[in-house]
Amino acid sequence: MPVVMSMMHYVYAGCCNCLSRFKPRYKRLVDNIYPANPDDGLVRSNMEKLTYYAVSHNEKLNRIGKYLAQRLNRDIYRQQTNYVKISMVAVDELLLACHSQGLNLFVKSLLSMIDKLLEVNNAEYQLLATNSFVKFANIEEDAPSYDRNYDFLISQFSSMCYSDHDDLDIKKKIRVAGLKGLRGIVKKTVSDDLQYNIWEKQNMDKIIPSFLFNMQEGFGSQESPRHDQGEERPEVLAETCLRNLMGCAAYNNIHAVLKPVLKHLDLHTLWVPNDFAVKVFKVVMYSMQSQYLYVVPHFLLLHLDEDNQLTTNIKQSIVQILKETVAIAADGAVGSSVLEIFNSLLRHLRMSVDMRLSGGKGNTSQTKAVSNYNEKGEIEFEEAIIDTMGAFASILPDYQKIEIMMFIMGKVPLPNSLGSALPLSGGEGDVLLLNMLLKSLLEVGRTYSTVSMVTTFPASFLQPLLSVSIVADPGVRLIVQEILHTLMDRHENIEKFKCNRNIPRDISELNLNVEKPSRQDILFMRRSGHEIMWHLYKSIQFADNKKSNYIALYTTLGLLSVELGTEDTLVDLFKLTIALQDFACSSDNKLPAKHRCAVHALVARYLNLLGQLTSEPALCQHISSVIESRQESYPQLLPPINLDNNQTSRNSLPAKIPTEMLFQKETLCEALSNSGHDTSRFLTPFRQELNVQERPGKTADIGSVHLEVESTHPSPLTTRKVPAEEITFASFKSIYSVTVVDNHSMAVSDDDRIKRQKLRQKFQNSTLEQLATEADQRNKKLQSTMQSILDSVVKSPVSPAGSPLRPDPTSPFQFQSVPTYEMAFPELTVY
Repeated sequence: MPVVMSMMHYVYAGCCNCLSRFKPRYKRLVDNIYPANPDDGLVRSNMEKLTYYAVSHNEKLNRIGKYLAQRLNRDIYRQQTNYVKISMVAVDELLLACHSQGLNLFVKSLLSMIDKLLEVNNAEYQLLATNSFVKFANIEEDAPSYDRNYDFLISQFSSMCYSDHDDLDIKKKIRVAGLKGLRGIVKKTVSDDLQYNIWEKQNMDKIIPSFLFNMQEGFGSQESPRHDQGEERPEVLAETCLRNLMGCAAYNNIHAVLKPVLKHLDLHTLWVPNDFAVKVFKVVMYSMQSQYLYVVPHFLLLHLDEDNQLTTNIKQSIVQILKETVAIAADGAVGSSVLEIFNSLLRHLRMSVDMRLSGGKGNTSQTKAVSNYNEKGEIEFEEAIIDTMGAFASILPDYQKIEIMMFIMGKVPLPNSLGSALPLSGGEGDVLLLNMLLKSLLEVGRTYSTVSMVTTFPASFLQPLLSVSIVADPGVRLIVQEILHTLMDRHENIEKFKCNRNIPRDISELNLNVEKPSRQDILFMRRSGHEIMWHLYKSIQFADNKKSNYIALYTTLGLLSVELGTEDTLVDLFKLTIALQDFACSSDNKLPAKHRCAVHALVARYLNLLGQLTSEPALCQHISSVIESRQESYPQLLPPINLDNNQTSRNSLPAKIPTEMLFQKETLCEALSNSGHDTSRFLTPFRQELNVQERPGKTADIGSVHLEVESTHPSPLTTRKVPAEEITFASFKSIYSVTVVDNHSMAVSDDDRIKRQKLRQKFQNSTLEQLATEADQRNKKLQSTMQSILDSVVKSPVSPAGSPLRPDPTSPFQFQSVPTYEMAFPELTVY
């Protein structure tokens, strides 16, 4: 009987619902907003009644939404487009009017209606759903919704961004609608971490390619960048959406955007040409928060490291994009990973060099064989890396630039010995790598502003750099001199010295900027001046020097004169110049005649500069007279330097140059002495070799150690120097050899040999527990012995103050206290 009554109840309820007067009030209000004729549109008066009812009865809002969703589904099925529009208008107005706690339940009905419209393959329905969702996205909710899901909406809006409708206007509208929908989802979710996580990989893999696809479609278009006939363009809207998304990205979310960007560029081969890729990364960089700008270069380098299938052209494009992104970053924005970035660039530089040496076969552990090897592309790739390093360094403070230069110098393969022409252990490979690394160092150095030579040239940087300046490759030596020029020049004098014309009578024509060196510069020259001059002396002696090498060496000497030209330095430079002249005149050297002429011409030009810098009349007169004599008889000994074999007249040289054609050391020394210079060092011969402590990577030899033994004279105020015994490596070696022979000659006793053998067998055969037990027993025995000694000391009688303590015959130790005034102190300790 109860079952029958229940069935009658449901039948009665269903029949009553068919009649409007038996429906609930909220359903009747909803039905009243629909006109009899769909073309008449929404019944505005009834809509106001429905809105008032929904505001007054918040608990009915959920049911109203569900009923509107039912009506929408029915109208879609019946293809009643006008009724569908009325339903969406009603939902939008209710959404804007009602701000209550039950709004989340109403939003579920709204999202279900939007999903239903997007499912239909109808452009009008898709635009209608998008407009409704955008209105919803602009509403700020009081509380987050934890169970809301946008997966379906992201998929639908992303697919709309790729619309290929035949009608261009409709296609543009659908794409714009899809972009607006994605922007609405981002706006709705990105600001609250408790809501739907928009940064998940499956979401970004749909959103980011949608933006990039539309940006690419309109890239290079000549149309108006903002509007086209009053409508938004998809490429402009996509760029705006990407900017908004990057502006909201925190540090831990940046990778979620950058990885899809890199993947999209890979899949669609958009790296070459890289115009579009550059634009994308510029949009990303300009939209990010400034403190996170260093992340983008880091990801580009990671992508360069991870993908081994990239061709040389693609790698070159990525490095060029890296350079563009670095130029956007603010000062110091690359963060604490500067050396890591440079290390990665240097690693790729080394791999490229290895690839060139192997001809694309990849015979090293870091490089693999490639089928489409392109040597020209590899060279361009290396140049792009060097340019990128310079761009990186340009945004860094000077103290970091010094660290980077020292870091690069640490990667440089140094010569394996000291000689007239230093060879490299790796041969051609090291020479090529050395060229690339020094070019990188030069590019970084050009962005550095030198203030103090002590700071710019620490010993750990200067010594390796100087050692590379005398390797056997003229191109490497030239780059080293250019590095010295860049770092030494503080007054823009480089171009004024880089000339190969006749000697000027007055150096005022050069407009040199000369400034008195500071105290720190003086200390620097005292510490490293001779080392620099010695390497310059060796560099000029190479027979494979070219004209550019001689000009570069003269420029270095000129910068030393005007930047660090103290009185002592000028005297040393005169001494170096005379040493170079003596070398060019020596019959022992193997320089060709044309190179000897080049050395003489360099000496003449440089002495003319030094003489006019000192402003000593006698000095200048002697130099001028020698130059005039050469102009009459031996013009090949004067600038301009010409190493062309065709001009034999310029390269011929007599077996012995007349004395009047040479600069006289005695005359120069006398003139310097008359002008107040200390010429004691000028008279000493130029050292042909460096001391051990001046050599890079070497420690001081024992021969350089000199000991002074203090005298034990009774008077503490007078001391007597004892001649120090010469301690050399040979003497130590002889003493050591004698000691070793004596030790080996001494016969080891049989007892000692037996004890050692037993001890060795004991440790080989005993277990750890046995050794620990035996050690514990020895420890206890030692403790008992120490305790007995302590007891005997404590029990010994104490004598009265000032009287000596009598020895106790029973005690193992006897103590005797001596008064302070009776103690005998050494003479040197008494004041």
